[in-house]
Amino acid sequence: MMTQIKNAQNVRLFALNSNQPLANAIADKVGLPLSKASVNHFADGEIKITIDESVRGCEVYVIQSVCDPVNTNLMELLIMVDALRRASAAKINVVMPYYGYARQDRKARSREPITAKLIANLLEMDQIDRLVTIDLHAAQVQGFFDIPVDHLQTTSLFADYFAKHNLINEETVVVAPDHAGVSFARKFAERIKAPIAIIDNRADEVREQTNQKVPEYVIGDVKCKTALVVDDIVDTGVRMKLSAQALAKFGAKKIYGVATHPVLSANAVETLQNSLLEKLVVTDTIHLPEEKQFPKLVQLSVADLLKEAIVRIHNHQSIDTLFNR
Repeated sequence: MMTQIKNAQNVRLFALNSNQPLANAIADKVGLPLSKASVNHFADGEIKITIDESVRGCEVYVIQSVCDPVNTNLMELLIMVDALRRASAAKINVVMPYYGYARQDRKARSREPITAKLIANLLEMDQIDRLVTIDLHAAQVQGFFDIPVDHLQTTSLFADYFAKHNLINEETVVVAPDHAGVSFARKFAERIKAPIAIIDNRADEVREQTNQKVPEYVIGDVKCKTALVVDDIVDTGVRMKLSAQALAKFGAKKIYGVATHPVLSANAVETLQNSLLEKLVVTDTIHLPEEKQFPKLVQLSVADLLKEAIVRIHNHQSIDTLFNR
């Protein structure tokens, strides 16, 4: 049963430019209109935001993914939060379906930044009160904050889709595209009660433009199986394509791609459409314009999940069950 919002007279929902369709869907499900703000981009790239209604003493939710154009969307968010704070909003909650820069969560080599931590610092310096996000690339990013971070999961959303299409049975196997993705894939495998396999990228050869290793071996039984390749992000699509090739080589019957965040940069659309995948199932944490739509793509909505989180946070109810949905 979906939770209903209570005493919403002082709740305000704002949407910036990264994902208006998702924001509209969330607002419809919450049962509140999106509040008004003017976002202006000047010729030199500067951004000016004006709040067009009173937010004094209000509980505010700002919906913004930090996706392409990443830096523009990030600055919109930071400026919006500053405007809300200066307008005396009582509480500022950032709903960030896609946390950009999360892949830079550690120093992989010397003299590198930890940009995921920098983003956390910027948000905290901007004095947000809470962050709501979905399927972080690295769960430890939550620890970069000293404020509450609600890290929601899409496991049930994908599980329901594959169950509806009769693709969860004794012949189903969940596949991690590399060793780093095992934890994410295991959660999904546990949810649908399926075995797990891992694509072992042992080759030293690295594709220069994509930075993806060529798969050499699959750990686990995929022969005559329906393989679900699960990842948190699909970017250039090369890793997903190469994973499908490796699984086909080792006898997989059908191969589906699953990814929460469809970044789809460079030639991803062509790469994925021409891959061995039956379908690529993603969510709408990132808005995909028409030119990034293709026949093999299926996009599921996280609007219900985020609506439920917003309502429960406002109602002071537990959101524990949303962490494993």
